[in-house]
Amino acid sequence: MTNYFAETDLKIQTPDVPMPEFDSRPPIDYVYAAEEDRCAVRYAVAIPARLRFSCSQSFDVVLSNISLAGFNCDALIQAETGTRCWITMQGLGSLEAEVVRYDNRGLGCAFAVLLNPAVLDRLLVEFPPT
Repeated sequence: MTNYFAETDLKIQTPDVPMPEFDSRPPIDYVYAAEEDRCAVRYAVAIPARLRFSCSQSFDVVLSNISLAGFNCDALIQAETGTRCWITMQGLGSLEAEVVRYDNRGLGCAFAVLLNPAVLDRLLVEFPPT
């Protein structure tokens, strides 16, 4: 199969391979997908950070695990699922997240935007997994 672009003389060759079937299920919000399928490898760590909720002061926490998708911290404050928060770690700006769980293991949050793998690698070098 040959495709041509009208604006240029660029010609793209594509193999005659059947298209894969698409998943017909409706899409789900990222925060739920991150918790449901545990889509990213989690690393047990001890990273000091500061957590802040909307319209409140930031406070010290320690991240007990982190992944590309989110983190768990030892916050002693209760937060409702869906609450927006911002986490600040040494050498990084504030990262937006959303509370997806609060229980006896702490506060579980999903990043609004997946963490860059290079940033995660740097954190794991600086704070090796326990």
